Amino acid sequence: MRPGRHRHLTLAGSVTGAAVVALDGTVLTIAQPAMQRDLHASFAQVQWTSTGYLIAVAALLVLAGRLGDRYGHREVFAAGTLGFAATSAAIALAPGIGWVIGLRVAQGLFGALLQPATLGMLRAAFPPDRLPMAIAVRNSAIGLAAAAGPLLGGALTAHFGWRSVFLLNIAPALAIGVAALAVRVPAPRDPGTGVGAGRLGLTGACLLAAALACLVHTLVEAPRTGWTAGTALSLTAAVAAGGAFARHQRIAAHPLIPRHVLASGTLTAALAVLLTAAAAMFGALFVGSYFLQEVLALDPLQTGLRMLPPAVMMVVGAPVAAVLLRRQGPRRTALAAMALVSLGMLLLAGADRPAASPVMTGAFLMLGAGFSTVMVTATAVVVQRASADDAGVSGGLKQTVMNIGPALGIALATTSITLIVPGLAAGQAGGGGPRWTAAAFGGAMGPTLLLLAAVAALGVPAAARLPPHAARR
Repeated sequence: MRPGRHRHLTLAGSVTGAAVVALDGTVLTIAQPAMQRDLHASFAQVQWTSTGYLIAVAALLVLAGRLGDRYGHREVFAAGTLGFAATSAAIALAPGIGWVIGLRVAQGLFGALLQPATLGMLRAAFPPDRLPMAIAVRNSAIGLAAAAGPLLGGALTAHFGWRSVFLLNIAPALAIGVAALAVRVPAPRDPGTGVGAGRLGLTGACLLAAALACLVHTLVEAPRTGWTAGTALSLTAAVAAGGAFARHQRIAAHPLIPRHVLASGTLTAALAVLLTAAAAMFGALFVGSYFLQEVLALDPLQTGLRMLPPAVMMVVGAPVAAVLLRRQGPRRTALAAMALVSLGMLLLAGADRPAASPVMTGAFLMLGAGFSTVMVTATAVVVQRASADDAGVSGGLKQTVMNIGPALGIALATTSITLIVPGLAAGQAGGGGPRWTAAAFGGAMGPTLLLLAAVAALGVPAAARLPPHAARR
């Protein structure tokens, strides 16, 4: 197959796979209330359709990337997309909420296989100087899917019921899965003396999976239930498993993550930039959404329309970020992007009732533009600077950070508001998350956004450690 055609097919598969995963999450959020009514489920059970998926994905992303490095990203990508399609069809036919939760966990396993492979395939197909634009196209597709998800989810749920949202991804996932199997590419080089289960670092994989699963569970459940004995135990287990994983990494003959990958200052700096930007961005979106609905009393549709600017900037800003990256280099581009994220949150912190519409629109535009640029820049650095043998595990680390960052930001925002106004909270609603009065939330919103702006500022030193020049052919 000609290199140009192979690149186009690889880009199409990577873009579609990433968009399918992004669309799945946003349409489900809209469909959950209807699912709860139809299956006579509790609020907590419905929340676990998302929590179970997130835990499964976060726990297995690095191992999935390692599998791609060993056995080929195309094969792992095909397994992930076909499994994702099969579980989507099964969920649409599920007879009860228990089945939905179990199948969502299984879908998370296949989603974990799929996500690092989308980056590994791009790394293998594109030369370094053309890779940022390919990543930008992928990020634009993610932004478009995230923006279209609530609209599609609402329309499908209203006319055909909640089960229809799971049928949405089946056709594209099947198509790209079959296409990935049909396209013939050179087999991956085995970087060791042999390929076997022992060389995958399964002990390290289990320890890391346990640590990440407990950490994500803590970050997701803490905003919903508060800091209970259960969340404290989960956090303790995450720290213990994380410590055991770090020790195993040092002494194992075949660690899950090659030591030279973690020793790369460039990789760790890019991951730190992503983590801080994602935490700040999604924490700010949580605060902004709550402000629009509880303080300004907008309905969900009006809130969604007010929060479209970040998604729009994700779509249109990614190609611009790729051009900036090529001309200015990763360091300057990332520093400018982190400044935009921080300034957007400072502007959002000053929003009040009379000025909410123009101020919040401008703040959301700045947040979207900054975060889109961070995504393209940091992802390009992670993927470009990794060797072909380590592209999958590097992509898995990047995707892991992108799962932890949003959960961390929302947990920080919720904890901050709860600590600032503990006596003014209006209690719990429907067995789930905290509810605050409009007056209480309005008083806590500014300090919370300042905290999130400080989180974004923590990424500035990491951005300063990125390479000054873009990678060349």
